[in-house]
Amino acid sequence: MATRARVRAPELIGKGGWLNTGDRQYTLADLRGRIVILDFWTFCCVNCLHVLDELRELEEKHRDTVVIIGVHSPKFVHEAEHQAVVDAVERYGVHHPVLDDPELATWKQYAVRAWPTLVVVDPEGYVVAQHAGEGHAHAIEKLVEELEAEHAAKGTLRRGDGPYVAPEPVATHLRFPGKALLLPDGGFLVSDTTRHRLVELDADGESVRRHFGSGERGLVDGGPDDVRFSEPQGLAALPDGRIAVADTVNHAIRALDLTTGVTATLAGTGRQWWQGAPTSGAGHEVDLSSPWDVAWFDGRLWIAMAGVHQLWTYDPGNGTVRVAAGTTNEGLVDGPGAEAWFAQPSGLAATQDRLWVADSETSSLRYVDREGAVHTAVGTGLFDFGHRDGAAAQALLQHPLGVTALPDGSVAVCDTYNHALRRYDPASEEVTTLATDLREPSDAVLVDGDLVVVESARHRLTRLRLPEEAVRVADQAHRTQRAATGIAPGALRLDVVFQAPAGQKLDTRYGPSTRLLVSSTPPELLAGGEGAGTDLFRDLVLADGVTEGVLHVSAMAASCDDDPANEYPACHVHQQDWGVPVTVTADGTSRLPLVLAGMDEQG
Repeated sequence: MATRARVRAPELIGKGGWLNTGDRQYTLADLRGRIVILDFWTFCCVNCLHVLDELRELEEKHRDTVVIIGVHSPKFVHEAEHQAVVDAVERYGVHHPVLDDPELATWKQYAVRAWPTLVVVDPEGYVVAQHAGEGHAHAIEKLVEELEAEHAAKGTLRRGDGPYVAPEPVATHLRFPGKALLLPDGGFLVSDTTRHRLVELDADGESVRRHFGSGERGLVDGGPDDVRFSEPQGLAALPDGRIAVADTVNHAIRALDLTTGVTATLAGTGRQWWQGAPTSGAGHEVDLSSPWDVAWFDGRLWIAMAGVHQLWTYDPGNGTVRVAAGTTNEGLVDGPGAEAWFAQPSGLAATQDRLWVADSETSSLRYVDREGAVHTAVGTGLFDFGHRDGAAAQALLQHPLGVTALPDGSVAVCDTYNHALRRYDPASEEVTTLATDLREPSDAVLVDGDLVVVESARHRLTRLRLPEEAVRVADQAHRTQRAATGIAPGALRLDVVFQAPAGQKLDTRYGPSTRLLVSSTPPELLAGGEGAGTDLFRDLVLADGVTEGVLHVSAMAASCDDDPANEYPACHVHQQDWGVPVTVTADGTSRLPLVLAGMDEQG
């Protein structure tokens, strides 16, 4: 067995306390004898949600030796609210203890640089591995099996029930609904996201007509009682009368026929899209990634592909899908669709000449024109957010998830983390507030001049009359609260640390198995070293006169089973995007290590 670095794990500290433990507070000493996997996450982050799903099988298989602890480390101000964390834990089916760390105390102790990050602590309390990003579940399972054998032999492994205590279930018609669609007869179809089903309501928005879905996770087509979804979100009417459904965690687009009650799969394989996979082709053969919303625009079904920061389209005429906009890089860059950057697009609304997009992680409102070019109406980037009205150039949103076209040409924005409904007027380029005191609004539909809002965290639809005058609110502006890394001027060595899992090697059969893309905000921060390459290291040159900014680093590595006798080895992709705030200072570091998988031996 390979020798591993032994670094004592820092204590778990979080001002918000523990969830899913029956109110018991834990220390690392209480968990001694168990293999502990710390999952540093925040609930706005779609990559974090992917990791929650990746870990479910491992969590069940090794439940008597492994304790997974979610360390909730907020990006947005709203995510630092304790009740919001409580809601998110239920919303996303988190079935392990969660430490609420609103001040990022444990994040800093473990020197975490990215959401999501997984840290493995052995039964004696030592950190033995760190993994950033997605695609590491197989590597962690191999490590868990090694640790089980090693510590069983040493007598330091303790088996038994873990500290997870399930919260009491709550009876409501809807549970964290995501999106809604107005039906031709005045009723509503609502994605009952946490319960993995769709609910048809009467025009009052409360009386239940029918359910579609068994309530269990799965990707199964069929009638109302047999069909299975997994955290469905967006809904849109297709020209043939069926309803398209963004089946988010199944990475699929489904279609519900309300006449027959039967749901069929239009696109997606149930597998998550990874770098290098096809980006066009027959719908049933192409992988998708966390489709969050859908809308009919310009003769096609547009898909907000939140999981890869892109917009895709589905053509029902020939049953094909393809990328329409976005590079998979996370950020706010306008221009032709093939060059634009998005960050978790989560809401869509079509008008005659524009497809409006709620781009959640950049806290922005954007649109695609008929020529396929991407424009930003409100928002400045990944790190600036708040609640500020006025001229669009300086107005601020906070993680919006929904957008609705209004009859006068303006759009309503479900400003989710501000608990508000906002309005943007393209004619005046002004942003106003229509309503406050909503609870995580995630979608809205226009009904007879009123807006019916999906109040996700209040588990209901709320009807609002559009006001004659906007609500006045006090301006609030925020930046993501993460400590900047001090870097020395001049040359900076960037090292992405990657160690292939035990029994695997880098897959070089078809060329380089690694990819590194580097850029910066502002672009003037780097005088050299930006761009794409195949090495997981890069010598960067910092420009004179720029003293702060953000380094954007995207890394990917593919590893395969190291067995020459196996003609078809199993292969896995590991990938992560980092946005590292930096300050240029004379006493700063000249080396920036980012751990994709393994341990930084030079750290």
